[in-house]
Amino acid sequence: MRFLSALAALSLTTVGSVAISAPAVAAGSTAQGYGGAIATVDATATAAGLEVLRRGGNAVDAAVAAAATLGVTEPFASGIGGGGFFVYYDAREHRVHTIDGREAGPATMTSTYFVNPATGQPYAFDEARVSGLSVGVPGTLATWEAAARQWGTRPLSGALNTAAEVADRGYTVDGEFRRQVTENAAAFGQFDSTKALYLPNGAPPAVGATIRNPDLARTYRLIARQGTGVFYRGEVGADLLRAVAAPPVSASPASPWAYPIRPGVLTAADLAGYRVRRPAPTRSDYKGLTVYGMSTPSSGGTAVGEALNILEASPITSASTVEKLHYYLEASALSFADRGRYVGANTPEPMLRKLLSDQWAKQRACQIDPGKALAKPVAPGPSQCTPSVTTATPDNGMSTTNLTVADRWGNVVEYTLTLEQFGGNGMVLPGRGFMLNNELTDFNFAGTQGTFDDPNLPGPGKRPRSSMSPTIVLKDGKPFLAVGAPGGSTIITTVLQIIYGRVELGLTLPQALAAPRAAQRNTAGIQAEVAFHTTYGPELTALGHVFGADVAEIGAATAIEFTGHGGQLAVAEPVRRGSGSAAVVRPTVK
Repeated sequence: MRFLSALAALSLTTVGSVAISAPAVAAGSTAQGYGGAIATVDATATAAGLEVLRRGGNAVDAAVAAAATLGVTEPFASGIGGGGFFVYYDAREHRVHTIDGREAGPATMTSTYFVNPATGQPYAFDEARVSGLSVGVPGTLATWEAAARQWGTRPLSGALNTAAEVADRGYTVDGEFRRQVTENAAAFGQFDSTKALYLPNGAPPAVGATIRNPDLARTYRLIARQGTGVFYRGEVGADLLRAVAAPPVSASPASPWAYPIRPGVLTAADLAGYRVRRPAPTRSDYKGLTVYGMSTPSSGGTAVGEALNILEASPITSASTVEKLHYYLEASALSFADRGRYVGANTPEPMLRKLLSDQWAKQRACQIDPGKALAKPVAPGPSQCTPSVTTATPDNGMSTTNLTVADRWGNVVEYTLTLEQFGGNGMVLPGRGFMLNNELTDFNFAGTQGTFDDPNLPGPGKRPRSSMSPTIVLKDGKPFLAVGAPGGSTIITTVLQIIYGRVELGLTLPQALAAPRAAQRNTAGIQAEVAFHTTYGPELTALGHVFGADVAEIGAATAIEFTGHGGQLAVAEPVRRGSGSAAVVRPTVK
């Protein structure tokens, strides 16, 4: 998305005896060829990963390098102050693995964590977000370290040092970057450390300006020298805890803020005790394909898998495109109903298996009327169950990014990482150059399931439910497609719609990513891009579907398709979020 003119030529720096290259810029949203492929939302990050692949690194090495660079060039959507989910296909083992690097809440967190004790009412979202209360223990660094140690061939220090070069040299502000700052200017303006970096002269940076982040460069190099312990048990962590406990509020905020900026309660024990989890991936079968996704605390794997199972159990083989989109919207609503009722960080494994079973899907699919949309919201559970229900408000978070990587040996990484909102909780950690997450606001502030237990209420050390849906699809036991996206709870519908478009609607992968999107998350109205509403709205409305307000765009996906004989097709967004960047090691000559 942002192009780093300072890196138009390859630049070398030396750490010990290892030459580390600052990457040249890559461009273009589609690339086809051999030898390895990568797609991200940002050209500089794509170039960083591509250079690792060219120099013999594997998919994990390239993914970590690209992610570390995104922490510089996509600072409002990723970075070491956040977390995410890492899905990896090991070509040697023919097996899919996952890493849960989701942020964790403090050990003292209770179900009323986001309830104002003075009023007995939940905090307003922005009051909870821009505070120390919203910050969970970051999992990103632990994820990079775990992936690099288990599957990588290069040390984490190399990726950090290369990304530090990018932070020192700077990157160019584009329209999307300026938009993100502008939308967060009130929150950013509460903190001198954020103002200094992202509101120069009190205003969002101009398009074409260069952003340099020497504090982040020093932080990256410190971690490269001393290891991740300096973050989780050392001086960087101590700074983080101080900012959470006493938010560094400016003595002269750029603008008024409607709420008190409250302290958080994270402790050194919370930070030092953080560990990544390695749950088994979710698995579902769809149209002869095997679909692997992320298990809890993500709801993405179960929601995408259940919806695909419902679609496979539905009579849509000879349906028209509009009829197939009708089934897509209905299956998504049914899946979201079950997500809200049953899926949270602590959902028992037997319940997850039930949600992904063919029997469950058949009982849900039989509720779909081919000629009439269901009234929304729909109730959760099989057709014979009709409990009362209230549905959760869709996730507010949009600050997320995604990358997809494959190497010449057939290993694949699908990695979604986040801060939750664009700009997290608004705080750049003073002297350290990275933003803190507001991930704990992904918990429901109060119960959403009526008289039933809400699986996504806060709890001691608990990780909030996520919608992130990094997905790897196998065909005949070999990679066929890898896809992921940002976008809050529309991540689920975006990944689902891309897979459905590619497999059921017969679109090419570039067409599936470019196609107009709509999200039905078991709410009264469908959220749709203008082109989707214009093209399909009249016929879907005639079937009883209701559209809410249109939106400019939904999601910003990346994907790779495996085309046979070692071929790879890498695709990023051609337009959304300022467009993305895809590249391959050896492009096909046209």
